[in-house]
Amino acid sequence: MSSPNGTAYLLPASGAQGLANYPHARALPSSARTLFISGISSRRGNGTYAGCTTSADGVHTLDISEQTAAVLQNVKTVIEGATGGKCGLESIIDATIFLTDMKDYGRMNTEWNKVWPEREKAPARTCIQVAALPNERLCVEIKCTAVVTGAEPTNSSRL
Repeated sequence: MSSPNGTAYLLPASGAQGLANYPHARALPSSARTLFISGISSRRGNGTYAGCTTSADGVHTLDISEQTAAVLQNVKTVIEGATGGKCGLESIIDATIFLTDMKDYGRMNTEWNKVWPEREKAPARTCIQVAALPNERLCVEIKCTAVVTGAEPTNSSRL
């Protein structure tokens, strides 16, 4: 099935199926440009982090659901900025998700599935656990590749 991020390939029902909405592979449209998106976190412009509350004694409490939703919104903002608003999350062809604790996998998937309720339109995906992310206030980061069709990427120092 074709969508803005290419054509999905799904194994038949007799094959191993993913635990969330993502295809086994995606093929790029021949007219596409590729946008490589650096690892994105839930950090806000003011230096705070969505999904992180800090107690008076400095202990951070992290909410994987809130952070995942914020990361996906930040990725969307980057894609829209880089394409002059012509492309968004539907353009992602591949994503790598970094979690600091694989116990958060199910709740991260819940947020993922809100953005891509149809497996056939979701990007290919890999999720791995890492020992740490660049800041102790983070529990998830997403790096991805998007297909940019019908849009010239913009050259802006501030997206």
